[in-house]
Amino acid sequence: MNRLRAAVPESIRKKLGSSSTVCLLNGADVFSLLRDDESIVMGCNPRIHHVIPGIMRAAEELDAVVAFELTKTEGGLDGGYTGQTPELFASTVIDYAERFRFTRPFVIHADHLTVHNATPHEFAEAERLLEAQLSAGFTSFAIDASFNPLEENIDIVRRLAALIREEGFGLEVELGEPKAGEKDAPLTTVEETEVFLAGLVERDVRPLLLSINNGSKRGNYLEGESVNIELELTGEIFRKAREFGVAGLVQHGITGTPLRIVGKLAEYGIRKGNIGTLWQNVAHAGLPLELMDDMRQWARNNRRDIKYATGIFKEEIDAIPDQNIVMINDMAYRESKEFLTAFRAKGSATRLAERLEASR
Repeated sequence: MNRLRAAVPESIRKKLGSSSTVCLLNGADVFSLLRDDESIVMGCNPRIHHVIPGIMRAAEELDAVVAFELTKTEGGLDGGYTGQTPELFASTVIDYAERFRFTRPFVIHADHLTVHNATPHEFAEAERLLEAQLSAGFTSFAIDASFNPLEENIDIVRRLAALIREEGFGLEVELGEPKAGEKDAPLTTVEETEVFLAGLVERDVRPLLLSINNGSKRGNYLEGESVNIELELTGEIFRKAREFGVAGLVQHGITGTPLRIVGKLAEYGIRKGNIGTLWQNVAHAGLPLELMDDMRQWARNNRRDIKYATGIFKEEIDAIPDQNIVMINDMAYRESKEFLTAFRAKGSATRLAERLEASR
């Protein structure tokens, strides 16, 4: 992986130090070079950090590129509901990569840098978070203004993307996404894809990734609930997005999706697949029973999803016994191998290195 380490951005190299062997790459390089590869980069939202070494072990073994990411709500300036600020999250991922001698390429991605409206306060808050993520060592960014009307979405992305473009990092934009617990949420259409991307290109914004809603669901699927991902629509949107220089689409809501469906997503233009709830489920399965009981009780008492207990009990989660950490690592490793294999990501690190060499 020496060829890839030479591609580590200068700003990241300064942060890592001259002796580091960590291969933290620019998302722009990763997704542009893998655009024609029918494989998916696994985007992992480790709300509980104990899963990270297991993910890294699987990626090392399978020679796969991965992304580690948190959303604004998971890890904002105040730590979000996981208690992880951008600086803490990035330093945690890098520290694990150093300690476990993880040599495969990865990106640290700002997932769902969300702007719900175009008010000065909301925009300023997003700008502060973006600056903190850049300073922390994030190398890829998803601006999510999809809650706004299309023209406002375009304008918000234009304004925020200036900071990312200045640093040359990868950009993902959002035109729609699955909603947790919401049925019949409108699917992204080919027509709005064209309007959205044309509007961005006219403003000199050229994203590499586009997040859409193709019928999947965020979080866990309930018993008896069916998976309804519109593959043909996904392919049509992908072909339209390619006309505007987009490398690929982003699939949300993969937790609970059968692997036989996951394996097909790459054929329809998915180049990044985000998995969040799965890693939470893995961590919960390995936490001490008493701690899980306390977290469930807190969630019941406060009428909140149990994910919001993560930050409340962070100190206890960080201090769990070694035997529980090993259990979580092993489960994360097994799950990662299954998904990386289904994503056709095996060997993607070597393919990335070869394409980087050919592009010079």
